[in-house]
Amino acid sequence: MSRQNFVFTSESVSEGHPDKVCDQISDAVLDALLTDEPNARVACETFATTNLVVIGGEIGLENKGRLHQEMENIEQIARGVIRDIGYEQEKFHWATCKVKNVLHEQSAHISQGVDKDGAGDQGIMFGYATDETPELMPAPLLYSHAILRRLAEVRKSGAEPTLGPDAKSQLSVRYENGKPVGVSSIVLSTQHKFESQTSADIRQIVEPYIREILPEGWISEETEWWVNPTGTFVIGGPDGDAGLTGRKIIVDTYGGAAPHGGGAFSGKDPTKVDRSAAYAARYLAKNVVAAGLAQRCVIQVSYAIGVAKPLSIYADTFGTGTVPEAEIEKAVTKAMDLTPRGIREHLQLNRPIYRRTAAYGHFGRAPEADGGFSWERTDLAEALKAAL
Repeated sequence: MSRQNFVFTSESVSEGHPDKVCDQISDAVLDALLTDEPNARVACETFATTNLVVIGGEIGLENKGRLHQEMENIEQIARGVIRDIGYEQEKFHWATCKVKNVLHEQSAHISQGVDKDGAGDQGIMFGYATDETPELMPAPLLYSHAILRRLAEVRKSGAEPTLGPDAKSQLSVRYENGKPVGVSSIVLSTQHKFESQTSADIRQIVEPYIREILPEGWISEETEWWVNPTGTFVIGGPDGDAGLTGRKIIVDTYGGAAPHGGGAFSGKDPTKVDRSAAYAARYLAKNVVAAGLAQRCVIQVSYAIGVAKPLSIYADTFGTGTVPEAEIEKAVTKAMDLTPRGIREHLQLNRPIYRRTAAYGHFGRAPEADGGFSWERTDLAEALKAAL
């Protein structure tokens, strides 16, 4: 039987974190290519450090002339992302940093398997859902994300002009009877503009927003606060620490509350099952919980490169299921085509909807009118119940 009383911790990082700068650039390149061709092939990686951004990997469009044009646009795409995030530092400024583009065309040996509707690579992918929050996400990660999104809003609006783009949050959430009831510690480190600002000054700025985000009663006199615990944090972003696409996979998913297959998401088009099948697994797990079939559910799927049919499907409801896991495994295969093409078509993934996913989590977000976060819908719940 799983533990019912414990403390669990998850962290988030802001859109200005060096790794997230890189994730957003990679996904902005992906969106640009998908806008030209819905079947574009993209595996775009970004590296960022002081006054330098390097973009590499492989891309492919059927229209070779258009591919040449897009290659010329890559630098401006990167600068636009950095500008939107808000970097205008002396050693990392959207207008003056060097952008080096070393993208090349996709390997024919990789594309041959995908062209036959097979998976773009082998691998295992996990999806998870829990009823501990309305979004069916783990509370520590959900609220860690929400805090940083709120601080980014007030920074960009001008309400808090001394905050900088780079930030991290971390919440240790106390559970009783398996449900989150409070926060035992809050860690918040945020970049700021002036060296004269102390940790106490920063806490005075951020505390009202943290209290606004967390559920009522979660903060008590026993809650420990650690705001900018190292002191000054003026040098931030890629000037303070190098960034790389794909290094925040636990932040991107479930904050460590569920397994992760190991593959990153950003910069990859939806033929890559690292991304699309992880979205499908979340979609299925969320619908299992939304259908009342379990309070918690993890779904695993596995693939081989060039093979369309998933090799295995596994479900675990941690003892909270109302039906056997083997029946859930059968039901999800009836409710959704889990071939790479089936996933792309069901969730309509061949659209430029990815840059928005590259900060504050790929899961737990509201489905959007243009198809963004389609894997967060709960429209499969009735079909799953019918399949059972």
